[in-house]
Amino acid sequence: MYKIIGSDQKEYGPVTAEQLRQWITTGRANLQTKAQPEGGTDWRPLAEFPEFAGAAAAPGLPPLTGQAVIDKEQMLKNRGSNKLAAGICGILIGGLGVHKFVLGYTTEGVIMLLVTVLSCGIAGIVTGIIGLIEGIIYLTKTDEEFVRIYVDGRKGWF
Repeated sequence: MYKIIGSDQKEYGPVTAEQLRQWITTGRANLQTKAQPEGGTDWRPLAEFPEFAGAAAAPGLPPLTGQAVIDKEQMLKNRGSNKLAAGICGILIGGLGVHKFVLGYTTEGVIMLLVTVLSCGIAGIVTGIIGLIEGIIYLTKTDEEFVRIYVDGRKGWF
């Protein structure tokens, strides 16, 4: 996990290395973006980290401007827009794994669906309880926590 300094000089993160590579590829960050590894104390350009040395922005994309970074609240709202849908689906029909599909967790959704269907609904009680708990957890998180844990962190279970 890493923290970065955006072009607006604000600190963002923690984010995963995979997320940072994606940001570099799309031009949201570049190899000069200052970063700090989890537990680290110094800020260094991403180019100094071996895991990002080969990353490069997609050709033709301009670097991220301050305006794109400043709208953090809007970004969180957009990226966390599935929070309500996932939470309600988890509570009402969690045994079918629909809330997992809403968040883009296809593998986890298929697992829950197959467990319920292949057991003729008997194991659906367990997957339903899991869905209920996850739905409540989703709805009780702040938008920022939800995005950090379930969108950026890709935490598939609980």
